[in-house]
Amino acid sequence: MKILRLGIPKGSLQESTVSLFKKAGFDISVSPRSYFPAIDDSSIKPVLVRAQDMSRYVEEAVLDCGITGEDWILENNSKVLRLTELMYAKRTNRPVRWVVAVKDDSRIRTIKDLRGKRVATELVNFTKQFFKKKKISVDVEFSWGATEVKVKSGLVDAIVELTETGQSLKANGLKEIATVCTSTTKFIANKEFYKDKWKRQKIEYIILLLKGALEAEGKVGLKLNAKGKDLDKILKLLPALKNPTISSLTLKDWYALEVIIKEKEVRYLIPKLKDNGAQGIIEYPLNKLIY
Repeated sequence: MKILRLGIPKGSLQESTVSLFKKAGFDISVSPRSYFPAIDDSSIKPVLVRAQDMSRYVEEAVLDCGITGEDWILENNSKVLRLTELMYAKRTNRPVRWVVAVKDDSRIRTIKDLRGKRVATELVNFTKQFFKKKKISVDVEFSWGATEVKVKSGLVDAIVELTETGQSLKANGLKEIATVCTSTTKFIANKEFYKDKWKRQKIEYIILLLKGALEAEGKVGLKLNAKGKDLDKILKLLPALKNPTISSLTLKDWYALEVIIKEKEVRYLIPKLKDNGAQGIIEYPLNKLIY
């Protein structure tokens, strides 16, 4: 039997990744004592792997495919296939950034002021490449957690840290002076394994369902009935992702409408629909939305 070895990111992305797979239709569960989650698909073998190591294991053919951040692909200089972007969890509707940050009251204003100074980060290799391209000689050291404390206490002159909005840095008395890279979550695959027809189709099937689950988040389906004389004004109210589905009912001059909308719009929309003649309004949740 053919098996697809799938890397699930262990750590900050683990819970949201497992949740996404469940929304996509996979019954997956993780035991705190095992690195091998259970899944209701005997052709998939999930393995928990740190996001930092994922691209390396996929490139080295330990895994067929996996989920990790663009930042760790860059850090490992991995030659893997970036198949699709999955915008979810902490890597949400916008990219996260790795930024150079210093103390708010520091005399360091630009990265040029860091010449000959010490920088701490978990993203060591790519940070070295960043400063090398800028022709700025700095001492880059590895930092495993509590990186903000090192610059605040004077152990280092600057840090390269992950941020989304910058609020956490500000709360710690730090300021950004440059962006090293941006990153989103990627579904990656081994180049050679992806040439295998069965594995490629299996991976594409998984991606289709995952993206369908992501597309459905924050959206609901809405069904309603309307008389022909009210149809035009009701259609003007509907903020459809696509044109609504309209079908005739057995009752003369009555129509059924079905549309997909953002969930946060429903509470404002339903009263307006009711006031404009809509009847039999039904709201229902979506598991997957595939165009």
